[in-house]
Amino acid sequence: MNIKPSKIICIGRSYAAHAKELGNAIPTRPVLFIKPPSSLTTTARGVTWNRALGSCHYECELSLRLDRPLSGVIDPQQALEAIGAVTLGLDLTLRDLQTELKGKGEPWERAKAFDGSCILGDWIDVSEVNLNHVQYEFSLNGEVRQQGDTALLLVSIADMLCDMSQAFTLEAGDVVMTGTPAGVGALATGDVLRMTLFTSKENIVWQTQVH
Repeated sequence: MNIKPSKIICIGRSYAAHAKELGNAIPTRPVLFIKPPSSLTTTARGVTWNRALGSCHYECELSLRLDRPLSGVIDPQQALEAIGAVTLGLDLTLRDLQTELKGKGEPWERAKAFDGSCILGDWIDVSEVNLNHVQYEFSLNGEVRQQGDTALLLVSIADMLCDMSQAFTLEAGDVVMTGTPAGVGALATGDVLRMTLFTSKENIVWQTQVH
């Protein structure tokens, strides 16, 4: 399936340790925000941003591709059956700008939805992973910085999708970024970023670089 997503839905503060490291309260329901299709890029193109806007942080996340639409779903199994593929992605965040926006009570889009802010690896069939226990890691210049495990999510993937589908229709091709574990940090020119997804068959690795 090769459909351009109508949107990329992201979950904020989905891991307790990440919420804590940024000084955020643990949410009582999923925190949702959306990136537009124009934010999407590939590991081959690398990482870039307008340095005048301040620091850019990496946030490595398990990402899902929906192969069928969901709207008003309450059955967790139905939600899971809509997932066709998974990969790892980087939800790039202009942290200084985000902090400024949050301080003013303004939306985050300027800090989260810029061109190139969503970097996705190649899609892997969902049958290769156990969605309740997907493990992955992110390393920066050879040093492991983040270790993710969906077993630690505050809200399960199925319940995330059900919750989203109450707010708006999820279309076939849409991407869901499930949130980042603790260990986020700033990027610098020349940094080498490596994402590793542990599957039932092999460890799948994607690498990219900051330009």
